[in-house]
Amino acid sequence: MISAKSIAARVEALAREISTYFADTDKLVVVGLLRGSFIFIADLVRELDLPVEVDFLEASSYGNATESSREVRILKDLRGEIEGRDVLVVEDIVDTGHTLSHVLKLLGTRSPARLRTCALLDKPSRRETDVTADWVGFAIPDKFVVGYGIDYAQRNRNLDHIGAVRFVE
Repeated sequence: MISAKSIAARVEALAREISTYFADTDKLVVVGLLRGSFIFIADLVRELDLPVEVDFLEASSYGNATESSREVRILKDLRGEIEGRDVLVVEDIVDTGHTLSHVLKLLGTRSPARLRTCALLDKPSRRETDVTADWVGFAIPDKFVVGYGIDYAQRNRNLDHIGAVRFVE
């Protein structure tokens, strides 16, 4: 669906936009939502022209299923404080929106100066909550995808591109 070359070009463009937006910050806290965002966040922070601190939060609403349970569980919380700091939440894919909505509400209670979001992929046709990422790499159709950190049952995270899963019945 999306080639490694297209992903790299879009990550560079996103980093330029984000660097411009946060140009006045002394240090941006980039929060990766594990596990799916780990490759994206690594590539993105290397392209940012800003001082950054990286932290991670692990939230789950899928497990090994292909459909969201709509129950978001926080499996790993941030190590650092974000009060009064500029924060960018990096997500692999915004699907139903439940995970990102839950994470934003949680982090919002911690009084960050600015709280913004960047998602590699967006499936607007699947949205069930009123949440929109501030920066989006690619809008995609309603297909189950893998690659570039995104998995199906812990497989295919290591692909350098985004591909659609074909289910055989």
